[in-house]
Amino acid sequence: MPRKPNVPVAAKDLQGFKYFEAIVPMLAQLRNSGTRRDKAGNRRFFFDQYAALLLFYFFNPIITSLNGLQQASHLDKVKKVTGSAGVSSGSLSEAQHVFEPALLEGIFAELVERVAPVTPKQEWAALKDLTAVDGSLLPACSRMAWALWVDENNRAAKMHVHFEVLRGIPVKVTLTAGNDSETFQLRGTLVKDRLYTIDRGYAEYQLFQDIIDAGSSFIGRIRNNAVWEQVEERPISEAARAAGILSDRVVWLGCASSGAVFKQKLRIIEVNTGKKDLNGEPEVLLLATDKLDMAAELVALGYRYRWSVELFFRWFKCVVGRRHLLCESQPGLTIQIYMAMIASLLISLWAGKRATKRTYEMFCLYFAGWATEAELMAHLEKLKLHANDKDSAKKPNSS
Repeated sequence: MPRKPNVPVAAKDLQGFKYFEAIVPMLAQLRNSGTRRDKAGNRRFFFDQYAALLLFYFFNPIITSLNGLQQASHLDKVKKVTGSAGVSSGSLSEAQHVFEPALLEGIFAELVERVAPVTPKQEWAALKDLTAVDGSLLPACSRMAWALWVDENNRAAKMHVHFEVLRGIPVKVTLTAGNDSETFQLRGTLVKDRLYTIDRGYAEYQLFQDIIDAGSSFIGRIRNNAVWEQVEERPISEAARAAGILSDRVVWLGCASSGAVFKQKLRIIEVNTGKKDLNGEPEVLLLATDKLDMAAELVALGYRYRWSVELFFRWFKCVVGRRHLLCESQPGLTIQIYMAMIASLLISLWAGKRATKRTYEMFCLYFAGWATEAELMAHLEKLKLHANDKDSAKKPNSS
């Protein structure tokens, strides 16, 4: 069957421009920065305009392709917000090759700082800096030769994300080929004062020590055949036992060769998850951490919250990711991923809480003209009331 032509995007199909006006001044710092292929100085389409158009793509479901985005760029309202006179298909396609994605890191970091901190329950205070780290594949087409994965017919890119658990937001992201090392990426993006929670794929002893040397801590799953020299076996409290803790040991991790990287003792905590493994046996995890004074049940809880980054990946791919790659080059796809992350942070800021599928859908309905501003405001107010009710329920009764 012949391909159906795209329905032209009309101004009446787009609204919500005041929300974009709040972010456009932040994007202005991209103007005349990091632009390749402009030795003559006659460029008329700039990075800030390109970034603003990508935000329109993420929030307006009526725009489903690069051609639709190009059409929208010529609408008067869009031109007014982006400061662009409209862009040609060639210039929009070329943009992925001429702008420097690293310049978006500063804007992304600024938005991260604007999301309000979350104070955990007193008994969870030790987890306030909990950051889940993992990588996730993004299917790529065979033309994307840089996206090495299985073979030339099975290519993929991989986004590596640091996800702050309590605020429910991504705080760092990098993009590589699908077969690039996750441990290498984490090692290169470590910051101080974090409590990293990581899965068994990151169980590299040198990485554990690098995290400690960077001024942070970790909770990580290690392999069941790990070896150690026991220094102390700690008693199991009732709270820890209720959380499935089977043992709590202070050890020198590793054998004579592999353990030589460690400068300090670690803890190994054995946890029964309450599930069954593939053999029908109780699933037992070995968790390593440098947090010698943290309650054992909190170590188990911190690792359990590692799944928050997996839930974010699901939300990101199905909702914000839109299942369609506008760019095929590594710099272009990196820009698209950064702008999608920025879109998720904007939802958190607008809603006053972590982004959810329902809230994202509500914004899209508003931007597409199906929901009124009053209905959007009512939704956001309901979110705030629900959050306040939850906070009140956590407070002890003063009577």
